[in-house]
Order: sequence, then structure tokens, then C-alpha cells
Amino acid sequence: MTEVNIFSAFFIGIAGGVHCVGMCGGIVAALRTVTPSNEPALPYTLAYNFGRILSYTLAGAITGAVGQMATEFVPIAKPVLSLISGVMLVLLACYLGKWWQGLNYIEAMGRGLFKAIQPLSKRFLPFKSPVYALPYGFIWGWLPCGLVYSTLTWSLASGSAVDGAAIMLFFGLGTLPTLLAASAGSQYLIAGFRHPVVRQCLSGILAIYALFLIYAAIS
Repeated sequence: MTEVNIFSAFFIGIAGGVHCVGMCGGIVAALRTVTPSNEPALPYTLAYNFGRILSYTLAGAITGAVGQMATEFVPIAKPVLSLISGVMLVLLACYLGKWWQGLNYIEAMGRGLFKAIQPLSKRFLPFKSPVYALPYGFIWGWLPCGLVYSTLTWSLASGSAVDGAAIMLFFGLGTLPTLLAASAGSQYLIAGFRHPVVRQCLSGILAIYALFLIYAAIS
């Protein structure tokens, strides 16, 4: 199931592309204003996104390790965590499909942490080289996001720091195409993700898979 979860995490990243543009697209666009005008923007954009994905991977490793400790000491923990991850995926499908926006309340839980670390990002501005964009992206990777939090429950249920890190790594890679398109100004790709039919189809697929996970957890 680890391989399936990795693929599914990548798919969630792809499906949540529009949400990522809404959350991080403005940040990516703003990077141009702090990037040397005489240098290509791509290395800075890639460095920023590498830092962002690195933060997801670290969070996945931490939650995976917590899940591993829980399953070792509490026998019932694994099916319970699997059930929670399935329920969170249902909520995520509803969120992406705009059927229910309750994940906004979950996002609010992470605002305190981000408010504490966000000022650190200013130390790296303006970018003198792509190396400065990497820690900047790492800090902004902790921006409160229901999409990230939902996927983190999979890392928690994986029961392994390595598997948890892999799930979040592939989730981050899934978000990459849309954010790179936003950075490059590719409105065609962004418009495709925003199309109501595409959004509803992707959300429906996620909902069906979530129900499968819930069934597997309780059976």
C-alpha cells in the first residue's frame, strides 16, 4: 500500500494545483521582485520550490515517526490512523470540489506556528543567489494549508518516518507543475486546472478513493 499511497499523494498534489496557486501563486509571482533582474528567474523558482518540498518531506518524516511510535505502543492505533486519513481525504475532496469548505478551520490551527517563523524569511531578501531562495521556500512551506494537513494524516498512518517522508515528497512534487506554470505565466495550464469539470472529476476520484480507504480501515 505504500506505493499506492505515494502515487495517490502525487495525484493529490496535481489535483490541488489550483489551491496551491491560490495559496502560493502570489508568493511565486512576488519572487520576481526580489530576484536579480539581470538573471533568469527559473533557478530561483526551482530553489524556492525545492525548499518548500523539503519542508513537506521533513513534516512527513516527523508525523510518520509519531505514527510509528503510536502503532508500537497502542495496538489499535494503526486502523484508527488509517480511518482518520480516509476521513481527511473525504474532507479534502469536498474542499477541492467546493462542496464543503470546513478545512479552512483546520488551516487556522497552524497559523500560530507560521506567524512565529515567517519573519525569519525576511533575512533572505532580496535574493543574492538561488541559495537564498531555498531557505525562504523552506519557511514558506509551513504556510497553513488544509491540502498539506490532509496529506500529512497519510504520513501519520504510514507508521514509518521513511514512508511518511516519501508520501509528502511525492505530494510536493505533484504540486510543482502548477506552481512552475504560475511562475512562468502559463495561464493556459492554470485555466485547465480551474475548469469546473476538471475540478469536479478530480474531486470525485479522490472521494471514491477515500471511501475505499475507510472501508479498508474498518473491515
